[in-house]
Amino acid sequence: MRSISGYTRLTKVHKFSAAGIAAAGVAAVAFAVVPASAEGDKQQAIAVKPVAWNAKTFGTEDQRAELVQQADSAAQQARHEAEARKKSEAEAKAKADKERAEKEAASRSAARKPVEAETAAPKAAPAAPAPKSYANNLDGWIREALDIMAAKGIPGSYDGIYRNVMRESTGNPNAINNWDSNAAAGIPSKGLLQVIDPTFQAYHIEGTSWNIYDPVANIAAACNYAAKTYGSMDNVNSAY
Repeated sequence: MRSISGYTRLTKVHKFSAAGIAAAGVAAVAFAVVPASAEGDKQQAIAVKPVAWNAKTFGTEDQRAELVQQADSAAQQARHEAEARKKSEAEAKAKADKERAEKEAASRSAARKPVEAETAAPKAAPAAPAPKSYANNLDGWIREALDIMAAKGIPGSYDGIYRNVMRESTGNPNAINNWDSNAAAGIPSKGLLQVIDPTFQAYHIEGTSWNIYDPVANIAAACNYAAKTYGSMDNVNSAY
């Protein structure tokens, strides 16, 4: 069988259309040659005109060319639609990727802000501890003197200091001895631990008052002298 040029390039729809046209042409020719029925005495046979595209005329070069052109146009349109759809999908994907990247960047920026703020602003220095306070009585004076002595490395205990203070002055910071040999020599013993002026000045602890009657300064100087002479005020049990 001779193949029609370009027929194989047609789509299935176009092939069915062409076949239908050819079949219609054949049917038209068949009806044209059938005589009138004997039972229709005076009726004339119906003359059926052949369709424009019948089996005889189908397959001319012009018709084949037109069919091929229609098939090519349909294929080209399908390609254009596919390319347009692909382009639209690519643009939508690019837009979605851009939006996702922007959201992630904003999220990272928000997460960094507390760290950046902490880095940029120097931390405030810790507040200095409040100065220790002491009661203005014998207990407070001994405790303050002990803290000063500890900072200077001077030994002594609360009990040792308290015991000697009670023996020397009974806890009176303004006590003065005007009757012993030191008093006779013009340098009476003074203060809580009955220290003479030369000893107080020689063993005075830096940072304390230079007033010999100051209770904390008097205890600190007396304990410094006792540490150098007896090892500690704890070792003193009588006049020293």
